[in-house]
Amino acid sequence: MQTTTFKSWTRDKLLEAFGLKRIPKNPILQTWLSSQQDITDFEKQSLLFDLEKVLLYIDFWNEEEVKIKIIGTIVRLISYDTQTLSAFADRNLIGVVDGITLTGEPDLMVARGKQEAKTPFFFIHEYKKELDNNSPDPAAQLLAAMLVAYENNLQEPKLKEKPIYGAYVVGRQWFFVILQGREYAISDSYTATKEDDLLDIFRILKANRQLIREIWGE
Repeated sequence: MQTTTFKSWTRDKLLEAFGLKRIPKNPILQTWLSSQQDITDFEKQSLLFDLEKVLLYIDFWNEEEVKIKIIGTIVRLISYDTQTLSAFADRNLIGVVDGITLTGEPDLMVARGKQEAKTPFFFIHEYKKELDNNSPDPAAQLLAAMLVAYENNLQEPKLKEKPIYGAYVVGRQWFFVILQGREYAISDSYTATKEDDLLDIFRILKANRQLIREIWGE
């Protein structure tokens, strides 16, 4: 059986191997992006404090520094963890899709479990460079992980055929993704160095936390 890592995929390869295709609009994605969420004064001030540092230094940060100084702060404020759900970093995910084994370690994965990640709901993939013809495809790496999660979750009655949510970060740009079946949709970019966009990124992720808890029944 062929085994590949998430990093080896491009969107063209995903289309050829699994029929994974992009659709221009997805109502689930649109509902997610437009969800209204309150942002507390503490959350807003924490985000704006970080924004000052982002504006000054993001051009110099490497991938790990972006994770710690931007993504980590946002995830901490969102607080995905509950009695049964956790945010996992760099945990192995593996699955078989159409006879091909796909495996990798997503940067962040919100899933059921405390020590072991089970039935994932949401992923964040971070990539430090802008996409060009000579660099990997960060959206494809995210989608490969989301596809494995979708196929694995078909065995869980609560999650069967439920969409998988995701986001990928390219420098200061955030993109939100929905995968359902073999179709996916990607949002326009949100720029983390713009105050309104940064607050929107936080609002969208906060809405995602609520969606996950509703899906799982918490």
